[in-house]
Amino acid sequence: MVINIPPQVNRAIEILNRRGHSAFVVGGAVRDILMGAPAHDWDIATSSPPEETLEAFSDFRTIETGLKHGTVTVIIDGMNLEITTFRIERGYSDNRHPDSVYFSRRIDDDLSRRDFTVNAIAYSPQTGFTDPFGGRKDIEQGIIRCVGNADKRFGEDALRILRALRFSSTLGFEIAYDTAESIHKNFALLEHISAERIFSEMSKLLCGKNAGKILREFDDVIFFIMPELAPMKNCAQNHERHIYDVWNHTAAAVESVSPVPELRFAMLLHDSGKPQCKTTDENGTDHFYSHGKVSRGIAFDILTRLKSSVRFRDKVCALVEFHDFVPDKISKKTYKKYISELGLDTVKELFEIRKADISAQNPKFLAEGLLSNEAGEKIIAEIEESEACLKLTDLAIGGRELAALGFEPSPEMGRVLNTLLDEVMEEKLENTKDSLINRAMQLKSR
Repeated sequence: MVINIPPQVNRAIEILNRRGHSAFVVGGAVRDILMGAPAHDWDIATSSPPEETLEAFSDFRTIETGLKHGTVTVIIDGMNLEITTFRIERGYSDNRHPDSVYFSRRIDDDLSRRDFTVNAIAYSPQTGFTDPFGGRKDIEQGIIRCVGNADKRFGEDALRILRALRFSSTLGFEIAYDTAESIHKNFALLEHISAERIFSEMSKLLCGKNAGKILREFDDVIFFIMPELAPMKNCAQNHERHIYDVWNHTAAAVESVSPVPELRFAMLLHDSGKPQCKTTDENGTDHFYSHGKVSRGIAFDILTRLKSSVRFRDKVCALVEFHDFVPDKISKKTYKKYISELGLDTVKELFEIRKADISAQNPKFLAEGLLSNEAGEKIIAEIEESEACLKLTDLAIGGRELAALGFEPSPEMGRVLNTLLDEVMEEKLENTKDSLINRAMQLKSR
């Protein structure tokens, strides 16, 4: 099999070959091409020591990305190429980074240090594929398998535990039995991984096609990262609208929402407060009053600990808190307040959140729930079409006009403006300059 690689990559390989060095395309690009997917990052592994690589590409712009680890970035016709010397790694005292790196002349040495067989395939236009660990066969069969001993691979770099789950989720691959067993045995090594890296991997994992399957089969890993979620497992929901316990409902809800990180995290966390809120009435029916607010607090703590951005955290927390709304029971005035507080985009996303939520419940009630959604979405459309006043900047007057009326810049000015906005949204007051000024003067005299 011959694969098409960009001319910049071909040129780099030819330059290295002319100097007597072997050079291969390695990593994700080879994997993606073998899967029939577009490749994005083109990395090259070579027998050339880093100093000789710099010399070979002296006519190009180069960046000494990590010389002690053998990596040089070469820019050819606008494409950044990472060129790394074949290497052997020894010692991983922090379960993340090698203590020492030795350069090699053999591509097999370099491939043997990689994480999974699907990522341990090299390709040269001159010699074809080098695949010492059966990565091509694993791609054909849809399997994620560690290179060599799984315990050793995860002990070297604990992040590989989450990478295995992420690849399984995003590629739709099964995890080989021995690799899966090692994950269940070694997941506590994740304590050595930074919160930022865990958040990044979890975001990709949750957006994969197999996310629900991973949540069900590797809940021990998820609960180690987010122990607040553990009580959801086996938390029964004895209610006519539910057919799953809280955790299995959550996994199904994650699968049902669009693969957008904020939405997927919202579905992961939306019912996290249910175990704390659970009550059972005299008929044996379970209820979870105020679980949205409790879940919001849990979501806030988790996302803060994982060091997500404040904007990401606040969006997810809003979706979690209000996910349990009933669209056809809310008035237009209340929707306006929601839009004013949360923003139009977030309110629209709440409908998608609710659709995913009810899709993971008793299918007997799905049609009813979708009709309720449609009724609420119709009201939102009417509000949009009317170009309603929904925020302070939409008011026909502002602080400048109030100052001209004798208001001092103070909390009182803010109070008056917010009162005007509330009354306009409640349709008690017209959003015209005259009516707002008259009402402001009435409020000033209080």
